[in-house]
Amino acid sequence: MLRQYRLRLEAVFLLVAALAWIAPVKAADADAKPDLESEETVLLVARPELQDALYGASILVAKSMPDGSSVGFIINKPTKITLGQVFPDHQPSLKVPDPVFLGGPVGTDLIFALVERKDSPGEGSIPIGPGLFLAIQSDTVDRIIESESDHARFLAGMVVWRPGELDDELRRGLWYELAPDASMAVQKKTEGLWEELVGRSERSANTI
Repeated sequence: MLRQYRLRLEAVFLLVAALAWIAPVKAADADAKPDLESEETVLLVARPELQDALYGASILVAKSMPDGSSVGFIINKPTKITLGQVFPDHQPSLKVPDPVFLGGPVGTDLIFALVERKDSPGEGSIPIGPGLFLAIQSDTVDRIIESESDHARFLAGMVVWRPGELDDELRRGLWYELAPDASMAVQKKTEGLWEELVGRSERSANTI
């Protein structure tokens, strides 16, 4: 059951990624692999004016894709569900006390992992930012649950922006933009983090 659950996530995310990669790949470069490291990653902090049941008071790690679309992951919305409740027959999951976080509204019945480390945690992982990887493949996510859960955040769902949508939201002033921070993306305590980052962003804006 665990493997089937994860394989569904792989299909969803790889579809999103494939749609973003197809457009800029020219025929002469058909064998080239997309350079995800070159795409921009930002930390998005919802401005107080953004009044929304899901995105209000939220912090996201967001990565732009070559076609102008973006994918992101809310990192400060813990649920009341643990991995052990999601995977009651998987012993390593039962040992992880941290809650599963709500990563976004797309694929909320799917679980994946953000992990802080210097190098890739395994096959199928995607670099999200400096020292931060998204693990998708079943075997890799299993290894993180078993041995690296202290440096990981497990999320259900993700955020997907169509080409130009995130740029439009930024122009409308819905988000503060900060440099990505791997340790912040997986830190255990998130209470008060949004307020701290809003204050930091406002102080920075006032000094310009």
